[in-house]
Amino acid sequence: MAAPQITLILQEAAHEVLLWVGFGTLVGLVAKAIMPGRDPGGALGTTLMGIVGSVLGCGVIAMFFHGKRITPISAAGFAAGIGGAFVILLLYRVLAGTFFVEPEDGERFVYRSQRARRRRILRHG
Repeated sequence: MAAPQITLILQEAAHEVLLWVGFGTLVGLVAKAIMPGRDPGGALGTTLMGIVGSVLGCGVIAMFFHGKRITPISAAGFAAGIGGAFVILLLYRVLAGTFFVEPEDGERFVYRSQRARRRRILRHG
């Protein structure tokens, strides 16, 4: 391989990496905005969640629709990326224990947002 070909390949690879990082940041921000609540992670966590969600979402679309290439700079790619990031955020909340909390009155499960209201009702009866 000649040196100009290697340079061209490296430039294209750097372009793809920067494209996915920028796109992943936007997708992570939109996914966190859609799913309300406080999430840890900050800017780096949001970016990583967006990148992984984009790869996951676009990969699933490419797997189910054979021969169709999904790029992040498209409406379908953006929707798939948001869906993937949303799934990752949902799984994180379920596994971290911030989505469901322990029931108090024999109920099967309780959402965290209902906990304070239920405590007030139980106290003041």
